[in-house]
This record gives sequence, structure tokens and C-alpha cells, in this order.
Amino acid sequence: MLTDQHLWTAPRAHHRLAGRVVVPGSKSQTNRALVLAALGDGPSILDGVLTSRDSLLMSAGLQRLGADIQSVGPSSVRVVPRLARPAGPIECGLAGTVMRFLPVVAALVPGSTQFVGDEPASRRPIGPVLNGLRQLGVEVDSDQLPFSLRAPDRLGGPEVTIDSAASSQFISALLLAGARFPRGIDLRHDGASVPSAPHIAMTCAMLADRGVTVVSDEPCHWVVRPGPIHAFDDAIEPDLTNAAVFLAAALVVGGSVTVPAWPADSIQPGAQFVGIADKMGARISRTDDSMTITAQGWQELRPIDVDLHEASELTPVVAVVASVAFGRSRIRGVAHIRGHETDRLAALAHELANLGVEIQQTDDGLDITGQGADKPHGAKFRCYADHRMAHAGALLGLVIDGIELDDIACTSKTMPQFPQMWADLVQEN
Repeated sequence: MLTDQHLWTAPRAHHRLAGRVVVPGSKSQTNRALVLAALGDGPSILDGVLTSRDSLLMSAGLQRLGADIQSVGPSSVRVVPRLARPAGPIECGLAGTVMRFLPVVAALVPGSTQFVGDEPASRRPIGPVLNGLRQLGVEVDSDQLPFSLRAPDRLGGPEVTIDSAASSQFISALLLAGARFPRGIDLRHDGASVPSAPHIAMTCAMLADRGVTVVSDEPCHWVVRPGPIHAFDDAIEPDLTNAAVFLAAALVVGGSVTVPAWPADSIQPGAQFVGIADKMGARISRTDDSMTITAQGWQELRPIDVDLHEASELTPVVAVVASVAFGRSRIRGVAHIRGHETDRLAALAHELANLGVEIQQTDDGLDITGQGADKPHGAKFRCYADHRMAHAGALLGLVIDGIELDDIACTSKTMPQFPQMWADLVQEN
């Protein structure tokens, strides 16, 4: 239980913003690139690699499984692939990519591997990945963290059917290593629609860069034939979901925020925030490789009805922007985020209501009736060990006095420098 001495008072913005924020590398791309490099047929150099708790846990887990990962410069690493049975357990923390991707890598190493994580990690869904491994001949003793798996001398397959309605990462986990299975993988999803489909597209694109073809000639079906994963020197894009909270600051406060190195054509779901900002009344401009959002502040924001099924990580930031707009907004298609780092729908509904925002959960999202930033009041804002909740609280604090976050340190999951970056944005003129 955190005491008052741990509280972080979110800085209030007393002037229009005129900021430029350099956003670190994409966690999703970083952790996929690390896995693929560790499974490659030769050494790879990765540039723009994110340094955060999630990426460090991924690197440490791959090193336990035999890979050699060495820093060769600022945000650059050299990965020499090798697979070996780990001497000790693999620590997953609260990282979905680690707890879902690395068991599939471990299945390539005959023998036993243990996986452990933070206490809340036991509530994150992982069963479909482990069920898929069982279909390949792997013994697994649980459907949640902690668990142990025992891989056979030779995996079976290639047919595997799982229900990936709770997370697209279940599909990506099996695709990333599929080419290393003796018979490849013929993977089917059987269930409700898969969320965050752009993340599966990201996985397939990164596999294609390394000479692996994923054939998907019908919905919910992917075929990866056995073969090498070629070494590939890669450059990681900035994390556009992390960028969204900085761009959203311009929406609620007014002024402009620029994010440099914005990719011209990205499949990151976070890129969808630009279109959302446009619908809510912002002006979007792109110069060279930078993205800039300019807005008049919360007084001029328009409410929005948006389906975030493909970009559900944006839900906390969009919910906050909607809560200080005037009018009724609806966020749909995100029932699955009840199984993220925390139940994000319940957490957002509780914390925003506690500040005086009119908000209700629906079956698949949130209904929010915004009444500007004058009605909500300051209070302690619980983060639930969830970096996206911390982003939401910080964003509210820009326009509401007295917002105190109980755990700003949880932003280290994907952006360890967030508190200083946020302070710099608020202070910059």
C-alpha cells in the first residue's frame, strides 16, 4: 500500500503549450525485433531499441534462453542468436509480450522452463498461448503465471487452433516462432473477433522483412512454413501510443505539440490517435518527418463516438480527453482491455467518477458525458500499476488542480523518463 509520501502531484499547465517531444522506441516493435533476432540465422543490429522495464525483461528472458544481446551504442544492440535451456526461471513482470512470446521460444528448447511474474500478472490472460503449445506436444502445468512447461525433443503440428479474442498477442506469439517449428504452423483463431489486428499485421510485416512468408488467404487463418528467420538489421519506430498522451496534452490545454521522427506509413495502432484528434477539433500538420497537433483547449473540444477495437491501448487517453470535452462521448469495441495490466474499463470508470466525471461502463466500452474541465475536482488517482492509467492521470492534471497519482513509477514499463518528459512539456514555452 503506497503512503502519501509516494504521491506524485501532476503538474498543472498555466499557459498554452508549445512543445516538442522526442518519444522513445515502440515497445511492440522492440520486443518483436528482439525475439526475431534471437531466432535468426545470424547476428542482427537493432537501432532505436526501447529501454524500459518491458524491453529489459524481454532481453533478460532471451538471454536466459541462450541469446547474446550486447549494447553497441545509444539505443542500439547486437543480438547473436542461440537457444539453450535456462538455468533458472524467466521473469515476466507484468509484460504481456514477455509472458506470451517467450513460452513459444522456450518450446523450441527441449526440457523444462519456469515462468514467473508480478502478482497482478496471474490475472492477465495467457491460457490460449499455452493451449496452442499443448497442441504442439508441450506439457504445461497451469493456465496462468507462474507456470512451468516441458518441451519435447521435437514439436508436433502444424495445425493449431486457439481463441485469441482476449489478445492479438496470442496469435503473434505463435507466428513469431512458427518458422522454427519442424513443420511450421497452420494457425486458426476460433472465437469472437481478434482485437488490435494491426499488431498481427506488424508481426507479419516484420517476419516478411526477415524472409518469412505468412499466408493468410482467409480470415482468422495464418500459415507459416518451416524455414530460417534471416538476420536483419532493423530500426525501431517511435512508440506512437506513447506519443498519443503528449499530443493529447495540446487538445486539453491548447497550443501545439510536435513529435519528431513520425513514420510516414506506420502500422502501429497508436497512429490512429491523429484521426481521433482531428475529429475532436484539433488541427493536424506534418512537416518533414514531424507530426504536430494544434488545438484551442478543452473549451473547444468536440465529443466523439469511436471504435477502438484495433487501437485499444489509446482508451485511457481518449477517455480523459472526452471527459473534459462538452457532450456525450462513447468508446466502443474494447471489452478485452478488462484483461490488460488491470481491468482498464473498471479502473477508468472508478477513477474518473471519483473526480466528478459522469461515466459509465458498457458491455464493450465507456459512455462519458463531458462537462468541461471546470466541474471535475482534484483527488488521489490510482494507477493500478498500469502505465496507461498513469498517463491518463497526468493528462487530467494539466487542467484540474490537485490530481495526485499513487504510482508514477509504473510508467517505467514503457517510458522510464515519462515524469521528466512530462514536466519538460508543461514548462516549455
